[in-house]
Amino acid sequence: MDRLYDSELKVLEPLWDDGPQTAGALAKRLAESWGWNRNTTYTVVKKLIGKGVVARSDPGFVCTPLVSREEVQRLELDSLVNRLFGGSRAQFLSAFLGEKELDPEEAERLRELLQNWK
Repeated sequence: MDRLYDSELKVLEPLWDDGPQTAGALAKRLAESWGWNRNTTYTVVKKLIGKGVVARSDPGFVCTPLVSREEVQRLELDSLVNRLFGGSRAQFLSAFLGEKELDPEEAERLRELLQNWK
């Protein structure tokens, strides 16, 4: 899958949150939340269809996501780690944690994730 632009993620968010919906409903929602006009939404939907990320069905031009939020998160994270940290997850994690304080629950959750990591 090709990398997704912010505008494409803005279209996918309501599809992930609320499931398939018409392009018209998406256009209305994105107009309210981002000030987009209908043509902008339709253009981005068309690009997502071309990338194989969204399917269109009739009647009503219903848009359905073909990838999950988790798949896109993994793709974007892998891209970030490769571009900025030479593929090193350890360097990424070190940089991520270096400037931030974690609350005890977050720290414990990270400990558990690392202990259970395959």
